[in-house]
Amino acid sequence: MPDMKPITLWGHPFAPNPLKVAIILCELDIPHEIKIVAFEDVKQEPFLKLNPNGRMPAIEDPNTGIVLWESGAIIEYLIETYDTENKLSYADSPEKWAQSSWKHLQMSGQGPYYGQLVWFSNFHQEKLPSVISRYEKELDRVVSVLELQLTRTGKPYLVGDKCTYADLMFIPWHRAIPGQPTHDFFTKTWPEKYPVSYEWNQRLLARDGAKKALADGQKLMQRSH
Repeated sequence: MPDMKPITLWGHPFAPNPLKVAIILCELDIPHEIKIVAFEDVKQEPFLKLNPNGRMPAIEDPNTGIVLWESGAIIEYLIETYDTENKLSYADSPEKWAQSSWKHLQMSGQGPYYGQLVWFSNFHQEKLPSVISRYEKELDRVVSVLELQLTRTGKPYLVGDKCTYADLMFIPWHRAIPGQPTHDFFTKTWPEKYPVSYEWNQRLLARDGAKKALADGQKLMQRSH
């Protein structure tokens, strides 16, 4: 897209949801620049002008004048506006609606519950074993749903025979980060208990767009220290 002005993505290298957007931007080869927002700045101006909810990510597209927030809405916009060749999406039923189902599972079932596990394990003022156990079980359950779908269909991806944005949206919250409460599950339990979905995740990580977005995030992380 040589004539495009770069889209601005506001986020932080430690935050999974901006990475979801970055992966789609890289996969579709959309010119973009990433502006780091400190966690303590998201609840105040000028960021609140972009997102009144005070959460990352947000984008501004100078090609259309669109400003958007919430990763799911941003990805929906990018797909509808720039995936004109359906590289990462299906345009027709039933696949079009099936990919939307998986998108919403990621947004409502994976991200929030994994995030709560990290919060109550690392940041909450007191340790609540019953709460942590609940979110650990939910992590396992969500991965079991992915395993069931991939095993039942025998397909390499969640919908049909090609990778879609719905697959890619699961990548950031599945990163095995040392020191995080999900690390042992992702590195030990997942490949043994749910091998089909583990291999699916490995296929996603091997994609050029995903590798570029993750590498860009690593560079930003080093710069932010």
